[in-house]
Amino acid sequence: MIFVESWGLVQVSLLGMSFLALLSLNHDFYFFFVGYGLGVDYLGFILIILSVWILSLMVFASQTVKKANNYSKEFLGVNLILLFILLMSFCSADYLMFYVSFESSLVPMFILILGWGYQPERIQAGLYMLFYTLFASLPLLVSLVSLYKSSGSLCMELALSGGFSFKVSVLWYFCTLFAFLVKLPLFLFHLWLPKAHVEAPVAGSMVLAGILLKLGGYGLIRVLPLFFEMNKLFTWIWVSLGVLGGVVVSLMCLRQVDVKSLIAYSSVAHMGMVLSGISLMSHWGLSGAVVVMVGHGLCSSGLFCLANIMYERLGSRSLMVGKGLLNFMPNLGLVWFLLCIGNMAAPPTLNLLGEISLIVSVVSWSKLGIWGIAALSFFSASYTLYMYSLSQHGQFLNSLYSCSSGTLNEYFVLMLHIIPLNMVIMKGFVAFPSFC
Repeated sequence: MIFVESWGLVQVSLLGMSFLALLSLNHDFYFFFVGYGLGVDYLGFILIILSVWILSLMVFASQTVKKANNYSKEFLGVNLILLFILLMSFCSADYLMFYVSFESSLVPMFILILGWGYQPERIQAGLYMLFYTLFASLPLLVSLVSLYKSSGSLCMELALSGGFSFKVSVLWYFCTLFAFLVKLPLFLFHLWLPKAHVEAPVAGSMVLAGILLKLGGYGLIRVLPLFFEMNKLFTWIWVSLGVLGGVVVSLMCLRQVDVKSLIAYSSVAHMGMVLSGISLMSHWGLSGAVVVMVGHGLCSSGLFCLANIMYERLGSRSLMVGKGLLNFMPNLGLVWFLLCIGNMAAPPTLNLLGEISLIVSVVSWSKLGIWGIAALSFFSASYTLYMYSLSQHGQFLNSLYSCSSGTLNEYFVLMLHIIPLNMVIMKGFVAFPSFC
């Protein structure tokens, strides 16, 4: 009797998992429920590992907070709260719980910028981030309430199964996606990101680029199956804004003087490609988007860490002041090079694997996309080479401090960014199960 009941439960759970797999954008994201509205799948598990990894390195990179006794205990407490909120976001099997966790991540980030930022402009940057996010979040809450009224549940599996009877209008489609597009951020809604990066401490920049931007892509992957038919009508908008917006932002990168501002704008260009892949709802596009999100999280976080090392030595983030770093800190020349080629998606980095998949998905959707992607790839390489050559070459203003090496702690943090970025590509079948 017990065997029959347990076998029946197994059959029901297998049916539910296979049904969800069909609806999860043709990808192998199987949900494993653990109760209390929590569950995890392959996508959530990848981002949970990335969150713990980046948060740990972020604390290692913030040694100056401890040395200056700048409220170090409170700093660690804010980081732990942020990590808990991120884990709840990626473990949520309920749309309402995901919404609460998604919006709660704004509070610790706001405290990090205002509490440990560098300049008085950090108040303006924090308000920019706060109001951009809050302005976009209320329509999402109204949309989720409407979904609950229509389908009778906000559990992701049950809502997906009842999503096709959900009377979708254009208004609800855009209201639901808008919050995630601002968090991603989409071009035209990205002005809060460079301001937040420039004014945030190194910990804030690392977690913002490494994890918080991924919440937007993760949310899009979760809600787009609800609007499967409606999304087909508006795919051209997201692909166009993603690719052409990336080209415009890449041109803006070429005129940046602040290193952190340049890296922040490059994040917008990368996330534009991620948006294109997710909105196409194809296996290639979704797989490539997930790989680029992980690769960008490691690469961008490492670049912000390097920018902080430069700022601590020189007292400035300007590329005009920080010339000749190859003479000033020769040991870090290789680290700069490895992270820069990762930013331009050169082999053997993880970004290359993801961008190849994204390029294939966009070009297979429209042959015209090759021109936008060609321009985006060219200018991505251009601004990355511009950043590397201008910072590393030239004559340093004060040659008395030549051959100033980094500390062991800094090398440790940078290597833990570079090694996964270049080694995970050897296990590419984890991201592309269909290639096995």
